[in-house]
Amino acid sequence: MAEKHATTAYSRFKNPGFVTRLRARINRGDSWLTYDLRNLLPGDRVDQDAIDELETQLLLADIGVDATQQVIGRLQTLFDGGKLYKPVELGRALREHLGSILAPCDGPLEIPDDVRPFVILMVGVNGVGKTTTIGKVAAHLKNQGKSVMLAAGDTFRAAAVEQLQEWGRRNSVPVIAQPTGSDPASVGYDALAAARARNTDVLIVDTAGRLHTQGHLMDELKKVRRVLGKQDDTAPHEVLLVVDATTGGNALQQAQQFHEAVGVTGLAVTKLDGTARGGVVFAIAQKLKLPIRFIGVGEGVDDLGPFDSEAFMSALYGDK
Repeated sequence: MAEKHATTAYSRFKNPGFVTRLRARINRGDSWLTYDLRNLLPGDRVDQDAIDELETQLLLADIGVDATQQVIGRLQTLFDGGKLYKPVELGRALREHLGSILAPCDGPLEIPDDVRPFVILMVGVNGVGKTTTIGKVAAHLKNQGKSVMLAAGDTFRAAAVEQLQEWGRRNSVPVIAQPTGSDPASVGYDALAAARARNTDVLIVDTAGRLHTQGHLMDELKKVRRVLGKQDDTAPHEVLLVVDATTGGNALQQAQQFHEAVGVTGLAVTKLDGTARGGVVFAIAQKLKLPIRFIGVGEGVDDLGPFDSEAFMSALYGDK
């Protein structure tokens, strides 16, 4: 059954509509991520200056020092060995090594048939598009035939509850909420009880956005996780961290801190259409090797799709 779910997610990512939007939106502009990498280093021959320039471009694209050193080290070895003569060869080798960083992060979100409800805890800092991502993931799961319930665990902002309720109306899914200022852990507890009573397939629990440096709020997040575990010692079954590609290297720091605090099991990378700095996808992949469940390339509900490394690299390179 897991194989069936994986195939479904992969097929949806391969949907021409999403791939077309992905290709168009990460191949616009004039920086590393947004133009055809095959034209990055024009000329007839690859020289040391080209390798050095490529290293600079990778760093500027927020791929990160570790991932950049890994890729450039491999390319330098090929160049020193006389195996990189032409730009097309450099482009091919670059694609291969970048792809090898992303490949271990392939892993569509799978909902096992023997877990009801499957609990997803959504976490992230302010402004990353977390609540919107919840709405899109809910739509994605409903398209797979799953019943979904949402828990409005961001009790600090009344607008957050209203926004989640609006997504509930759009997707025709129930939303469990309490008054502003309520204990977020209590909301999660009540929502899990309701989801179990209704035999709901998936419960998605929203949480308040918080900086990864705010220790007391991170402790609150740990409490939410513990309380969910009191009803089901396997819950949450997925801790999905939403990161904003426009924040560059800071997204990597966020991912590391949240992972240490609550044990992140998957990532959703949003706003890849908004910046050339989506190279952070590679930085996070190289550092944490966590599954990238979803990527977002726009505001529409269909602009969030399951991640697949080869499809991403094809879109990045502008493959037809």
